[in-house]
Amino acid sequence: MFYSILAEQAQPGMGELLISTILPFAFVIAIMYFMMIRPQQKEQKKKDLMLKELAVGDTVLTTSGFYGTIIDITDDTVIVEFGNNRNCRIPMQKAAVAMVEKPEDAQ
Repeated sequence: MFYSILAEQAQPGMGELLISTILPFAFVIAIMYFMMIRPQQKEQKKKDLMLKELAVGDTVLTTSGFYGTIIDITDDTVIVEFGNNRNCRIPMQKAAVAMVEKPEDAQ
């Protein structure tokens, strides 16, 4: 009788076994979400907002490192004028814009 009581206490139940194996995985997934996925989503929202607020006359820095001024905007492309040469106008995707400086911020 004493042996059967000890045997029941030594063997964990199915629920305890399930919790002890799933709980650490859930904890790791939660940490990964808050450390990697959530900040990346916040950055993407900031970039989308920046691209929505693009306007003609804004000075931009492209992902390739060139500074230019936006002269025209369409749905998914912008035409950027580089340097003092008025003939250097290049169409590029909006996603190629890395940073925007509004004309009123430059003063």
